[in-house]
Amino acid sequence: MHLTRRAALGASASLLAAPALRAQPADVIRIGVLTDLAGPYRDVTGPTSVACVRQAVEEYTAAHPSLRVEIITADHQNKPDVGINTVRQWFDQRGVDIVTDVGNSAIALGINPICVEKDKLHLNASAGTSDLTGRACTPNSIHWAYDTYCLSNTSGTALTKAGGDRWYFVTADYAFGHAIERDTTRFIEAAGGKVLGASRYPFPQTTDFSAFLLQAKASGAKVLGLAMAGDDLINCVKQAQEFGLTRSMKLAAIIGSITAVVASGLQTMQGMYIAETFWWDLDDRTRAFTRRVQQKLPAGIFPNYVHAANYSGVLHYLKAVEALGIARAKASGREVVAQMKRMPTDDDAFGQGSIREDGRKLHPSYLLEVKKPGESRYTGDVYRLAATIPADQAFRPLSEGACPMIRS
Repeated sequence: MHLTRRAALGASASLLAAPALRAQPADVIRIGVLTDLAGPYRDVTGPTSVACVRQAVEEYTAAHPSLRVEIITADHQNKPDVGINTVRQWFDQRGVDIVTDVGNSAIALGINPICVEKDKLHLNASAGTSDLTGRACTPNSIHWAYDTYCLSNTSGTALTKAGGDRWYFVTADYAFGHAIERDTTRFIEAAGGKVLGASRYPFPQTTDFSAFLLQAKASGAKVLGLAMAGDDLINCVKQAQEFGLTRSMKLAAIIGSITAVVASGLQTMQGMYIAETFWWDLDDRTRAFTRRVQQKLPAGIFPNYVHAANYSGVLHYLKAVEALGIARAKASGREVVAQMKRMPTDDDAFGQGSIREDGRKLHPSYLLEVKKPGESRYTGDVYRLAATIPADQAFRPLSEGACPMIRS
């Protein structure tokens, strides 16, 4: 591990009140992991995202010992004002060069203009809104892992064509949930299906989903689309089981992950369909990455696609820094993004890929069905591969994104 002793691990949003610090050394790359350390997205992002960033830094600096890297973390508390103020403080006082993870679409959209203003890099690994490579795209941002278009395409198209042609949504009432519902509806209708209705719940205040689930059950829909993530998803699925929805409806976690499956157990999650862009048990490379990072995690934790994106994205970022030189990389996040786009991506989490002109990282997407308890052969064996969407089909076409950087 080649983290400097000054590495500021475990800092929180209390940094907002910290006094200005002394000038930072100019030869150190500083990575800010802005994430949810205590809220509903703690498990799907949070400490495991931080561990995956550390894994990337350790691996790369072990091979390139002249590169010095510090990691700073903060909890955005799922509050846009906290996240935005933290990022400003990082840039102005902490000398941070790149912000990664983020995990909340409203915060992600809010920090994009700041990264442009300060010429820093926004590597988003966990916010879902596809607007990050659409109307809100910038030359200073890259969107890794997934977006609502990708996972909505994977779930909406495949399940509708398989007979699930009537849907009802339970949706988190903010930018992330709205984008999931909007994008999935498009693919359902394109495949010949119909959305019968939706219930939007207050986020992040809701823990009782019973009223929304009863409305879904009464709708006569064949598929319940869950436009949510984190603890909300787990709570909603458990309550859907209690109300007997799974006897008449398929459950589709549009932005689900192995994190929720392991936390809830196969007895609860069996039969659910989940779209992911990283699956730890896909091949030898993904299994090797998982074994390495699990040494930093509590027993029984498996990285999901968000966690893996922090590893993959930071690793590629450090390659670009090495190619440009630290001085040039620190001088302009925009130049680092351009370099990252020029270089093909390749790592044990996502394999080979590329970064498109609008900042979209391209790789395949997978529709996965949760196994029944008796079908699982070993710890973490929770999925059956139902479909693979190739990289060139998984994400929104460049021509449809309305990214202002792309000339029509």
